[in-house]
Amino acid sequence: MNLSGLVVVKEKAPNRSVFTVNFNGSVFQQGFDGTVGWSSDPQNGLREQSGDELSETKRDSDFYHPLDLKQMYSKITVTGADKIDDRDAYVLEASSGDLGTDKIYFDAQNGLVLRIVGQHHTIDGPATFTEDFSDFREVDGIKLPYTVHQESPSSTFTIKFTEIRHNEAIEDAVFAKPAAH
Repeated sequence: MNLSGLVVVKEKAPNRSVFTVNFNGSVFQQGFDGTVGWSSDPQNGLREQSGDELSETKRDSDFYHPLDLKQMYSKITVTGADKIDDRDAYVLEASSGDLGTDKIYFDAQNGLVLRIVGQHHTIDGPATFTEDFSDFREVDGIKLPYTVHQESPSSTFTIKFTEIRHNEAIEDAVFAKPAAH
């Protein structure tokens, strides 16, 4: 539909996150407060997550996720090499039990993650979800992608970050499930 909007991502160690997407007044949110996973959108309203959807939100809210791959996945196997755009990449299959298997593509030159293909669990069930990462820039000594392209059977998004800040003070209440309207 070629919409544009504002995306705000807030994360706090060890396991809190909230993602807010605002497309012309239509607000989509997903959060995890360390225990409760929740989402809110115009179609389904505000609801608590359960089952695989909650497990996935909990896993994705691990602030140290990129460093905790051995704890997050029960089996990691190098399956070969591929190309993502013009970059050579090593391909790993990472199994996380009930949440399925993710394919993670690491840049052969610098080790940065270029693509993740896996299952994304929603209220409607699982769907294949692809994320491509590019335009890496250094922020406080850490290389981070400023462009994330996400594709699923129902939608395609390109997120271009304009600012990434570390070590901002964020109150725990920001991550809590909002009160029902």
